[in-house]
Amino acid sequence: MRILLFPFQAIGWLISLLFSLTGRLLGIIMGIVLMIIGFALTITIIGAIIGIPLIILGILLIARCLFKWQSGQSR
Repeated sequence: MRILLFPFQAIGWLISLLFSLTGRLLGIIMGIVLMIIGFALTITIIGAIIGIPLIILGILLIARCLFKWQSGQSR
């Protein structure tokens, strides 16, 4: 079961590493840029293969950044 969940954990670790290196605000900006690039790529069918994962990565990046930001302010 751990093997099946490893890709999701690896994405979480990668996002955490990005936040520690760039900061939360820059993480939000990077997420928006990834989403825009993903939307632009999904216009073509071949680009959708790369565009859809970019959109998902952008959404995950923004969601994680906003979640960490709110929990940090409530302390």
